[in-house]
Amino acid sequence: MTHLPYVAGAYGVTLAMGLYLSISASLRLRRARRRLDAVDARRRPIP
Repeated sequence: MTHLPYVAGAYGVTLAMGLYLSISASLRLRRARRRLDAVDARRRPIP
């Protein structure tokens, strides 16, 4: 009996979670930058 399916499954889950976390962080960063721009535009008028 080989452990290859379990090892491959563990690597697959790890890669999937890493991909999910990086995409999630990218989307949250984009949303935070838009909110910061909106707040900053209200505080400081553009000349």
